[in-house]
Amino acid sequence: MSGFELDVSATLGALQPSMTLGITAKAKSLKAAGRDVASMCAGEPDFDTPEHIKAAAIAALEAGDTKYTPGSGRMDLREAIAEKLRTENSVPTTADQVVVAPGAKFSVFSTIVALCSAGDEVLIPAPFWLSYAEMVTAAGAKAVIVPTSGADGFRLDADVLRGCITSATKLLILNSPSNPTGVVHPRETIETIAELAIANSFMVLADEIYERLVYDEGYEHVSIASLSSEMAERTITVNGFSKAFAMTGWRLGYAAAPKWLISRIAALQSHSTSGPTSFAQAGALVALTGEQDCIEAMRQAFATRRDRIYELLSAIPGVVVSKPRGAFYIFPDISASGLDSMSFAERLLDDYDVAVIPGKPFAADGHVRLSYACSMETIETACSRMADFCASL
Repeated sequence: MSGFELDVSATLGALQPSMTLGITAKAKSLKAAGRDVASMCAGEPDFDTPEHIKAAAIAALEAGDTKYTPGSGRMDLREAIAEKLRTENSVPTTADQVVVAPGAKFSVFSTIVALCSAGDEVLIPAPFWLSYAEMVTAAGAKAVIVPTSGADGFRLDADVLRGCITSATKLLILNSPSNPTGVVHPRETIETIAELAIANSFMVLADEIYERLVYDEGYEHVSIASLSSEMAERTITVNGFSKAFAMTGWRLGYAAAPKWLISRIAALQSHSTSGPTSFAQAGALVALTGEQDCIEAMRQAFATRRDRIYELLSAIPGVVVSKPRGAFYIFPDISASGLDSMSFAERLLDDYDVAVIPGKPFAADGHVRLSYACSMETIETACSRMADFCASL
């Protein structure tokens, strides 16, 4: 006899579970069962949180900093974030334009839900982080996918973007450096997006969580809100502490936006999660205001790994790779295998003990995503096994 179940047609009830989390969990389960799994799934640095950041959180705990904080986050942390945005990103920001959240993911979600509703369209350049489209669905809005090509390094084409804009366009989601492709959009692309946003009266959600992880000369991170005061009024800048400071488990992110919108984001957060964890915010404050050498050391390690994984994957017959310029992902085209991305990933894990993420949920079914936020030994092992798997096909 089956249990009680209702037919749920509510918007949020229709969301699909995160495939990245699901495959990562399966890989961990197989590893716990004794399988020698080389996991390339992780969307988090394999480095520990720097000691001075952990020490600040420990001190806050020992001092009894365990109570509720303001719903939008501690004021000293919001002031530090505003200062960071002004000085590092040239984004004009004050503390009352900042909301600290339990993760940058929630900042993205609350922004979309606070801004968009039924009838609105949200432009998402593909391949994209799979949660973006689900969040748009949660808001009752429509995700409009803007295609890019691996042959062009996944850079956004201005003419293609123009062709996707309609009178219903409310928002564009810009993720540079990108998950899953590692593309770093050049300044001229960012400027074109800004021109189109202003001309067509839509806003831009700039997800800048990987901004500190750019590897090559001639490539730079550009905050779109820094281009002009007009663009600053049309931009929500989202960032956090997970990637640059290896603080994924701390669950801290933030959004900075015009006051009329940040008040709506703050209200939504006040009725959902309330304020972020008190002692985690103490660590985040030190992360922003303390020494930054830890970021550069991690960035250089990722750059070395990026070079190696690109070399190894490029040598596999039938695998086509665009060199990532930022973040810590590589997104090879495996369509020559004759398998869709789901079948490729499942067989690679089941038969060769390598865990990768299928490209399908990223709107790129002929690709798979590998994270090089892992040891060089894991990279070498995974690529060797993947080469054997492709040869077997």
